[in-house]
Amino acid sequence: MSYVFVSGYVLFALAFGVLPTLYALWMSLTGSQGGFAGLDNFVRAWQDFRFLPAVGHVAAFVGVWLVSLLVLVTLLALIVHAIGRRWLSSSVRFVYYIPGALAGASSVVLWLFVLDPTVSPVSAVLRAFGFETFVQTVSPGNLPVVFAIIAFWTGAGGWIVVMYGALNSIPVEVLEAARIDGAGAVRTALHIQLPMLRKWISYMAIMSLAAGTQLFVEPRVLSQASHAVVPVDYSLNQLAYLFAFKQSDLNGSAAIAVMLLVVSLGLSAFFVVRGGLFERD
Repeated sequence: MSYVFVSGYVLFALAFGVLPTLYALWMSLTGSQGGFAGLDNFVRAWQDFRFLPAVGHVAAFVGVWLVSLLVLVTLLALIVHAIGRRWLSSSVRFVYYIPGALAGASSVVLWLFVLDPTVSPVSAVLRAFGFETFVQTVSPGNLPVVFAIIAFWTGAGGWIVVMYGALNSIPVEVLEAARIDGAGAVRTALHIQLPMLRKWISYMAIMSLAAGTQLFVEPRVLSQASHAVVPVDYSLNQLAYLFAFKQSDLNGSAAIAVMLLVVSLGLSAFFVVRGGLFERD
């Protein structure tokens, strides 16, 4: 019976995950005429003047976002879990989760107003940082932080709920023993809760890394809204889009996608090993 339950997922994973990946790998190794091209597509994509800047942009965004997500989500989940009143804890979790109900594009459109000091509800904060116009706010140097804030606002709520559930799986007896031994909230979190959340934090890092490297919607919408102040080739996914649909170079686009996949799998493997994701308790 268990095989019946997972069969639907397996079929969708094959149709929309494995087969497209194999097709992209085949495209990246062939030329425009269909013959074997070896690593020519990878070399051409790597030598493109836009490639390394796009790598730097994505790396900066993922670095800012992933660190802030792991730290703040875990901290907020611990705070929510420590709330003694059940109705208040449920209300806070619901408020955290609301932003995640918005689709990515809708969220970015909302942030177009938040980032514009002339109409933003937090205009005082923006002006305190010296931003007087929307263009100043979304200048290229600010984009890793801007995109990290947008991504955190959209995705953190769901992860807080997940981490809250993981905290509830910690045996009450263990926490009670810590209290009897005189451990306060901070020491309990550092020496009991965080070590027992290691697998969940690793899982959050892997899933968030996969999403973060696919940066596309946010810079594309901001590029249109700012009249190309945000570059149209800011991220690797945008560059792959330009290769495929502006330059008619599907093979080069596939090469970019494969390189991005390899890096993502390598970093995910690191988190799996360091987080002991598949270790048995």
